[in-house]
Amino acid sequence: MDEKALMAMSEDDYMNEEQLAFFDARLLQLRQETLDEIEASKQDINYGRVSDVSDRATLEEEAQIALRLADRKRQLIPKIDKARQRIRQGEYGYCLESGDPIGIERLLIRPTAEYSTDIKNINEKRERRYEDKR
Repeated sequence: MDEKALMAMSEDDYMNEEQLAFFDARLLQLRQETLDEIEASKQDINYGRVSDVSDRATLEEEAQIALRLADRKRQLIPKIDKARQRIRQGEYGYCLESGDPIGIERLLIRPTAEYSTDIKNINEKRERRYEDKR
């Protein structure tokens, strides 16, 4: 099944076995790609000896950026694993807070989504208000 066929399915088919299999495969692929990118980031870090101070500073800065990117990617792995667990439990595609469908379109963009767009917006507004009071 491809994205076009997925989008063409009726709302009654929401999170049927075919859709769950599609997203499980997509999440598995995303997990592998993420692990590959983390490994590539590690390989990109060059700690070779450089005599020029400015070259050394540039290499250290590039290494710090690569480490931050790898760390962000590493944080995605548990989210992917949780999403795949929700598939196995039959809870994938439904908002953790409201129980409403998250929606195929949103899941195609962010397959690890845990909240519907409405609930996510409410939570973000709540967080901003809390941060403004600090």
